[in-house]
Amino acid sequence: MKVKVMPVGPIGTNCYILEDEEAGLAAIIDPGDEAERILAAVEEDGSTVEYILLTHGHYDHTTAVPALHKALPQAKIYIHRADANGAGSSLFPLASQVEGLRYYGEGDTLTMGALTIQVLHTPGHSKGSVTLKVGDVLFCGDTLFAGSCGRTDLAGGSYEEIMGSLKRLGRLEGDFHVCPGHDITSTLERERQSNPFLREAMGMRG
Repeated sequence: MKVKVMPVGPIGTNCYILEDEEAGLAAIIDPGDEAERILAAVEEDGSTVEYILLTHGHYDHTTAVPALHKALPQAKIYIHRADANGAGSSLFPLASQVEGLRYYGEGDTLTMGALTIQVLHTPGHSKGSVTLKVGDVLFCGDTLFAGSCGRTDLAGGSYEEIMGSLKRLGRLEGDFHVCPGHDITSTLERERQSNPFLREAMGMRG
């Protein structure tokens, strides 16, 4: 398993390319902008893109989807149904722009070569926010950041819900690489020790 990260767009959204190198397959996670750069990064490794996966529907995570859909018609595009029309924003109503959009939710799994992608519904930043769990990696979107968490003051956001989602992530057994939607990557154990929002959600003091 190989993971590439590319900050894209005006606010540096993390787009991830997840690859099963042996199978020659890839998934593009949160293509927020700059479709040509993303395509070039995929072509560099010669992988076939099987999926375009979205952690939520905000425009800064989805802007490149229509262009990628045209360039990669074989790639299956998934988003949580609650965010299919832009997560409450009229800026990017994805469902009306992408033919054949698919929906995933809590408990669903996708297979890509030898990899299993598990879907955890983690609302709070938006109603349809998900975390994608693949091996020891968590693609958290804007739910969990290094040292912080996603904002909850946008349409569909809820501090109570994001606290529940953070508690769920914090209680996962073992350690994971945390791949957030913005800023640097981290580990779940590091966040358990030092992230004030995750610690609040888990009922820890200090």
